[in-house]
Amino acid sequence: MKLPFIIIIDDDIQVLRAIQRDVRKRFREEYKVLAAESASEALEALRELKTKNETVALFISDQRMPEMEGTTFLEKAREIYPDAKKVLLTAYSDIEAAIKAINTLRLDYYLLKPWNPPEEKLYPVLTDLLDDWQNNFIPELSGIKIIGYQWSPVSHRIKDFLTGNLIPYKWLDIELNKEAAELISSNKLESNELPAIFFEDGSILKSPNESELAKKIGLNSTASEELYDVVIIGAGPAGLAAAVYGGTEGLKTLMIERKAPGGQAGTSSRIENYLGFPAGLSGADLTRRALTQATRFGVELLSPCEVIDITTRDNYKILSLSNGIEIKSHTIIISTGVDYRTLDIKGVNELSGAGVYYGSAVAEAHSCKGKNVYMVGGGNSAGQAAMYLSAFAENVYIVIRRDSLLSTMSHYLIDQINQTKNISIISNSIVTEVKGNKSLECVILQDIATGQQKTREAGALFIFIGARPMTDWIKLSIFKNPKGFIETGRDMLKYDNMSRVWKLKRDPYLLETCIPGIFSAGDVRAGAMNRVASAVGEGAMAIKLVHEYLAGI
Repeated sequence: MKLPFIIIIDDDIQVLRAIQRDVRKRFREEYKVLAAESASEALEALRELKTKNETVALFISDQRMPEMEGTTFLEKAREIYPDAKKVLLTAYSDIEAAIKAINTLRLDYYLLKPWNPPEEKLYPVLTDLLDDWQNNFIPELSGIKIIGYQWSPVSHRIKDFLTGNLIPYKWLDIELNKEAAELISSNKLESNELPAIFFEDGSILKSPNESELAKKIGLNSTASEELYDVVIIGAGPAGLAAAVYGGTEGLKTLMIERKAPGGQAGTSSRIENYLGFPAGLSGADLTRRALTQATRFGVELLSPCEVIDITTRDNYKILSLSNGIEIKSHTIIISTGVDYRTLDIKGVNELSGAGVYYGSAVAEAHSCKGKNVYMVGGGNSAGQAAMYLSAFAENVYIVIRRDSLLSTMSHYLIDQINQTKNISIISNSIVTEVKGNKSLECVILQDIATGQQKTREAGALFIFIGARPMTDWIKLSIFKNPKGFIETGRDMLKYDNMSRVWKLKRDPYLLETCIPGIFSAGDVRAGAMNRVASAVGEGAMAIKLVHEYLAGI
């Protein structure tokens, strides 16, 4: 495979040579490094590279250049290589311009001159950015290819599964793509065998289920130990944080996820209010970083694998899995999170996966090119999805029951939406029906006040209408509130039968359920804040409480 390029631009020849030397020293085995003394020279080189089908991974541009400012150059460069990472090289006096570029240009980072020593101030930053780029970069004609029908619910499920498990793939629509037709013909596949998944080793899976696909891509569904210190059920932000801290604290830790790591946050196209990431990061990036950390510290992950029951015996907790395996643990952390509530209107079930989606904005974004897209819901998840889809769709319409988004969405998202020309808010309205033959064709909107209905052409409908706790599987007598969220800590004292259930001399720990040694963290817990940072904090706190519990048995 061709090596990707790192492009460096600076009109100061001494600075240019210095950073070119440092970048080559560290990255020359994996990337080609191209330096230019002016923005026009660099833009000309970019056009030539594009013609030759070369790839650019990273731009490093000085801000103060006489011919063209660095921010202007990066904006022009983004038109040619939109996925490349962008770093601005600045003096202290240019920080304001750099911060502005984070908001307007999606600048990934700014570096202050001088950057010595590069081992501390340059290499860690560039390594992190290039790792992110590599994670999302799919070289042309390589990797996994999925061939199927765009409006097939099975195709959607497979794309969603691979996206959630951070597996890159290339989607080929059998009805539109010439390469897809050639592959189907040469491999003598029938239409009822689609979707078909082609792997780099030449093997093909025909209309596979998730278990078959998981086995092929190397996901693990069998535990290596019979007894663990802590088993974490659910690999969302709370579960991932608990796994990282459990691993670093030396606990024998197992994490079990029924579908894909990251939870609801993992499907977010952009999280911009998470501490330490001024340019924001995607839910997939956050998940990948956390999984890497947890794996580094020896944490096991079973996925896709579902816990169907928990029983207790003395001080041991026994988990029954959907594949028939039983696992024993001293403690359990339930961090199964929440799922989107279903929209109970005419046509939704028939068109689910064929233009109607719950979440899944990242997996289906490319299918929305040039179409009118509708979102139901006014929370942050809907806002993040709307911003992401606005880069693909002709128009994005957010349908909400309220007058405005002010009481349900973060202000930074509202500001971004107001500044995006192809996003509109349809307030005081609901979707009452969806229609289509093989796929979604239109939605019917109703004004709540007047009852007046309008039929609008629609290419996709994304549903984000509130949280349903993932607790239906729990058969154990754990206290839940009327909405199904798990009660913990002193909040359980309000239950009349608490004294009959809780027999220890101490009070329950803050995140402990009414079963000693079983904890709950994140959005599935009653009273949780429903923020990524809060979930991460609860996951870390749960491990501290696990330690206290283990010390007392």
